[in-house]
Amino acid sequence: MELLIVSLASLLAGCVDAMVGGGGLILVPALFATFPAAHPATLFGTNKGASVWGTAFATWQYSRKVEMRWAALLPAAGAGLVAAFAGAALVTVVSPLYLRRLLPFVLLAVLVYTLLKKDLGRKHAPRFTGAREGWAAAAIGALIGFYDGFFGPGTGSFLVFLFVRVLGYDFLSASASAKLVNAATNVAALALFIAKGHIWWHFVLVMAVANVVGSLLGTRLALQHGTGFVRVVFMLVVLGLICKTGYDSFGQ
Repeated sequence: MELLIVSLASLLAGCVDAMVGGGGLILVPALFATFPAAHPATLFGTNKGASVWGTAFATWQYSRKVEMRWAALLPAAGAGLVAAFAGAALVTVVSPLYLRRLLPFVLLAVLVYTLLKKDLGRKHAPRFTGAREGWAAAAIGALIGFYDGFFGPGTGSFLVFLFVRVLGYDFLSASASAKLVNAATNVAALALFIAKGHIWWHFVLVMAVANVVGSLLGTRLALQHGTGFVRVVFMLVVLGLICKTGYDSFGQ
């Protein structure tokens, strides 16, 4: 029964994550509710072990239908990978408690800004080209990669927002681009969890398949309905993250 519950959660998480990120909002609470006595690191490792496959498949699916600006995205992914390792190392000696309390307000600012800027992310009009775009994308990858390694909630949504706001991508292109960077940061975190033995392979194998199925479904929905649809889903996911992180920080 436990395997069925977490596999269904993994499928739904893969679907949401493929569109705008935020799959952890579904899968992580499901793991904690199903295995309340388990070590948190093991549940986080199991989550990463499943979700990294869905993210990778979403990247592949998007690359076949959406313009991927590889000259900018590959440096962003590389910077995210390195920075995620650094963030994971820092969290072993510094508590992220202060960031946990700040996060709901940062997410609220992202949501309000997106609501007020009604044309934000509706048109794909990259602001930079060449090396400038590569450096800007790498800076985003490093910043959010470090955050993902150090804390994590909302990583995909932050990537989407910054690709839209800073680089001028539309929401569909930003979501596609975010998948590649998020896959790199997930690999970094997963490597750390595997090295420490914090992963349940017997659950990961089935959950990964479910996550890939959900990811393929989410990618298809995003490609079929376009930027406007992705923008709405993005705002709903950010709203969910605000409620979840706000409750975690102040409601308990």
